[in-house]
Amino acid sequence: MDAAQADPTRFEALYRKYVAQVYSYAVYELRDRHDAEDATERTFLAALTHLPRFEERARPDDGDGASTFRVWLFQIARNVVADRRRQALRRPEAPLEAAAGVADAIDLEADMTRRDQVRDALRAIGRLRGDRRQAVVLRFVDEMSTAEIAGVLGRSEGAVRVLIHRALRSVARDLGEDGR
Repeated sequence: MDAAQADPTRFEALYRKYVAQVYSYAVYELRDRHDAEDATERTFLAALTHLPRFEERARPDDGDGASTFRVWLFQIARNVVADRRRQALRRPEAPLEAAAGVADAIDLEADMTRRDQVRDALRAIGRLRGDRRQAVVLRFVDEMSTAEIAGVLGRSEGAVRVLIHRALRSVARDLGEDGR
């Protein structure tokens, strides 16, 4: 981290370390791979631009290699995703895939039940409101700790645990109502 602040050309190591996580978060939040790619690019451009302002806040007792950079990066990603959502509300677009509508016959036969279950679970997660959905995605997709999620969402760790617990209960209830 310090090396990247001193020499922005060394930012590449941070990019490589976090790009998949940020992209995954953006895909889950935006539900569109192209928008997620754009959001990921914007996140890292903003991080690189504002890197000199970043302050490491990890304490020595947090352990070897602890850093608040990941939390800071995901705060940027969260803001970029929110901006993209606002933009989509102002100028709605239909994805190109919606026009295709023709699925590969092999895909239709393979793993139909599993895909239905995954689709139902993703829809149930998608129906969660704001911070509940984001907390679940950050926890189970991006594998962030409760402390990291608290930093990203600007909440206490206890509030994050409650968000996740309530979100999972809502998803289970939603899936139970569908008879699955």
